[in-house]
Amino acid sequence: MTLKFIIMSDLHLVPEGQTSITLDTSARLEQAVDAVLARHADAAFCILAGDLADHGEAAAYSRLKTIIARLPIPVHITLGNHDDRPTFLDVFGADHAAETGHVDKVIDAEGYRIILLDSSEPGRVDGVLEEVQLDWLRARLAEAMDRPVIVVLHHNANALHIHSDTIRILEPDAFIEALKTHPDIRQVIAGHVHLTSTAMWRGLPFTTLAGGHYSVDFSVDHPKAPMRHISGPGQMAVVVGTPDRTTVLFDDFIDGNADIIWPAA
Repeated sequence: MTLKFIIMSDLHLVPEGQTSITLDTSARLEQAVDAVLARHADAAFCILAGDLADHGEAAAYSRLKTIIARLPIPVHITLGNHDDRPTFLDVFGADHAAETGHVDKVIDAEGYRIILLDSSEPGRVDGVLEEVQLDWLRARLAEAMDRPVIVVLHHNANALHIHSDTIRILEPDAFIEALKTHPDIRQVIAGHVHLTSTAMWRGLPFTTLAGGHYSVDFSVDHPKAPMRHISGPGQMAVVVGTPDRTTVLFDDFIDGNADIIWPAA
């Protein structure tokens, strides 16, 4: 029994005719879809882990609907700090909101439980999980004590020793405590930071993927050091789960790391 699914993050779509940080993000998402069709059409589903639209515009969400309609597998969605929840729900449907009022979701597949959490909070760049969501998370974990769990959300909770640590989930204790009520958390997977990382923190495994927008370089423990914005890779995660093993692979559907030259103000 094997589970395979895809995670895409940080799509940053914009209305037709626009770019985001000089990048044609819709074209990049089309390339991601092409990669799924070529190599991963056997996946059970695809998760979009937030920052779907660059500025939360309805036109960007409509564009997203059109592009992901090409995928031959179900698509499950949660939101990030660039998203606008009311606009997203207007375009995609109010049924995408859970009883929490957020775009949270449970997926049960091939002996796993996958939990999506909406860590976006209006007006904030850092991540927030409200008490109603944490209560919901604890309940969903309690229902799944007989199976491994993977949690997917936009914001990373663990520090990465880089500049973006100021915009992670800044109050993670209640989240960690909720996760630790379950004996088999296989992965906590996020986007947000535009780079690939893995960590063990407080006994839990954390992963980030670079996502579909620009990527960054970094200087460890030098948060004020200049940071490059680079055009590649465009990256999705491929998660493979068996009863005794969970593996996260990274598919760079766009190669290259040329510097992005920002236009003059």
